Amino acid sequence: MVLKPYFGLRGNALLRAALFLVVCPTFACYGYNMGVTGGLLTLDAFNLQFPRMDTIHTHGALNKENSQMQGTVIALYTVGGIFGALSCIYLGDLWGRRKVIFITNLISIIGAILMATSFDFAQFIVARLVLGLGIGGYVATVPVWQSEISPAHKRGSNVVTNGIFIGIGVTVSLWIDLGFYFVKDNSVSWRFPLAFQIIMPVITMIFITMLPESPRWLIKNGQVEEGRKVLAALLDLDDYSEEVRENVLNIEAALAYCPGSWKDMFKNGEQRLFHRAYLAATGQMFQQMCGVNLITYYEITIFQQYLGMDAVDSRILAAAMTMMQPLGGYIAYFTIDRLGRRPLMLWSAGAMTICMAGLAGTTSPSATNNTGALAMAVVFLYCFQFIFTVGFCGLTFLYAAEVAPLQVRAAVNAVSTATVWAFTFMIAQVTPVGFSTIGSRYYIIFAVVNAAIVPSVYFFFPETKGRSLEEIDEIFTQSKSIFDPPRVARAMQRRAMQGSESNSDCGDNTTNDVVIREVKV
Repeated sequence: MVLKPYFGLRGNALLRAALFLVVCPTFACYGYNMGVTGGLLTLDAFNLQFPRMDTIHTHGALNKENSQMQGTVIALYTVGGIFGALSCIYLGDLWGRRKVIFITNLISIIGAILMATSFDFAQFIVARLVLGLGIGGYVATVPVWQSEISPAHKRGSNVVTNGIFIGIGVTVSLWIDLGFYFVKDNSVSWRFPLAFQIIMPVITMIFITMLPESPRWLIKNGQVEEGRKVLAALLDLDDYSEEVRENVLNIEAALAYCPGSWKDMFKNGEQRLFHRAYLAATGQMFQQMCGVNLITYYEITIFQQYLGMDAVDSRILAAAMTMMQPLGGYIAYFTIDRLGRRPLMLWSAGAMTICMAGLAGTTSPSATNNTGALAMAVVFLYCFQFIFTVGFCGLTFLYAAEVAPLQVRAAVNAVSTATVWAFTFMIAQVTPVGFSTIGSRYYIIFAVVNAAIVPSVYFFFPETKGRSLEEIDEIFTQSKSIFDPPRVARAMQRRAMQGSESNSDCGDNTTNDVVIREVKV
């Protein structure tokens, strides 16, 4: 019996298979690693094995020295992530999306094994770097693959589900940490949580080989017929139907309009490639500088050391708090393609400003031993996790993939994802020192940053909802300055609405036809 390609699935069923068999385990593993180590830092068995990171049983100068070492070791994971993401600048287009996803998941398995079997401090450090290398590579590649196989009207909801999966991963990690907290005086209390994640990349490696390659990458690399077949399967149409033919023509037109290599993203040109790379990286910077990882990496430490709760209550509250992320991702799934990218980012940044300012006040020295202030601090922490997932968790990965043109999409996403890791490194590195030196005033820094995100998004980030990836190219082609894209996107939206009212048959093909005609000219 000959097996049908892609399990015999087509259309929405094929998209769902890609979502749950590849995207879910990869981003769940990414989220798992955000939370799992933070839950181990206060374990006696972990600190006994690695005393140079012990901030629980030390005081004074030694505590400060250990807090710096702890921040460095936790942050080294992100250094690996930076190099893993940057490697995709070249390898993403050379190997294709599926092969990169397979290899980077294999590297992450090696890193997880090394970390869970560590008896020496040096091995633990190397393991963190290797793990980050693998995860950085697939986090830079999976959103590109996902956006390139998704139709325009579903791309937002498909890719923003990454936030749900990240939240699930963080939640699972902290509940596992909580369960193994009660395994006293045994290294299994921290080895099993670090090893458990191996299940997720194994699932990804099995199924990515059975799912389609990006049709845009196939066409870009001369495999037009194979790309046509993949498009037909994704759209559930005949290989040579009119809609499939038009999609192939639009992709070829976009490539012909601006051919080149990854180095072109550092040049502006008519398609404003550097401008688009800068926007993608800036959005990803906002995702980290809003302050989410100071909470995600150190939430148990915040509850236990800085809010004065006992070890069990701290772990329960931290594990329950992470459940806000899947809920926020669920809200984003239903609003991203209705409200758009800009409104979610704007409202979320404003709300996170309030949460960070509230945390600064409710955890200040004047609020010490105040039960009401403590309760409000917990509320602000929970609200922040929820709001972040609605507006920034999966959305910035989606936006980076959308604004990048096909010819440099892998490279731009590699750079933008490296930006995530770079700022994650900075936050993970300075947070222990920040709390130990300026205390609750550390939150004020992030309140100010979130307030600054609001005008930045309003003036510089164009709306991309409902547009094909080739139509988004047109927004930047018509722009002449960094301030133009939001205005051009609004004008194009008005023209599209007027066109649909006068001729319902025009649809999304109007802008695409403009691109094709320009190329022919």
